[in-house]
Amino acid sequence: MRMEFCEKLQELRRARSLTQEELARALYVSRTAVSKWESGRGYPSIDSLKELSRFFGVSIDELVCPDEIIVAAEAEQKELAGRFRARICGALDVLLVVLLFIPVFGNGADSPAAVALFDLTGISPWLKAVFAALVCATVLEGALGLIAARLDKPTWSRRLLAAGMALSIASVAAFIASRQPYAGIVCFALLVAKGFFVVQGKHGA
Repeated sequence: MRMEFCEKLQELRRARSLTQEELARALYVSRTAVSKWESGRGYPSIDSLKELSRFFGVSIDELVCPDEIIVAAEAEQKELAGRFRARICGALDVLLVVLLFIPVFGNGADSPAAVALFDLTGISPWLKAVFAALVCATVLEGALGLIAARLDKPTWSRRLLAAGMALSIASVAAFIASRQPYAGIVCFALLVAKGFFVVQGKHGA
């Protein structure tokens, strides 16, 4: 009876007297990834399968059966789609930095001309601080999301994406409630764009 990939990988690793950490270093992946492969909770990407084949001197057919190759390819496609989604949403959140510099805030009756957030004087200081905090928090979250996607940290990416959606909703509510419609529209447009990519990702999964 043919062994499953996870069993075969454990056998090959132990035959070389390697720990999961040592194998991970040899393949330039995380120990967590090797642990997932050996426990049957995930499959390596096609590139990682090639590296395993080369490292252990066996063919890919000896490592995985055709059905497992299909599962691995689907898992890789899902992972790449998730990483792309995280990068797009992170970039959209970073884009919110424009609110600090473009004139979209109403400056009150005394100075009706629109101004950038830094030049806003026609509202109470605490409300201006709330605006700045929301914008800066969203931009920081977006930057961290880009870093998480770059480092291939899907759990971090999902949490940061959820935080980014919450911050966008809070920003829209705060700007609309304080009668700053143009800033609210900018945030709402970014929220809709992120929502589109999130929904597309769920349908693709």
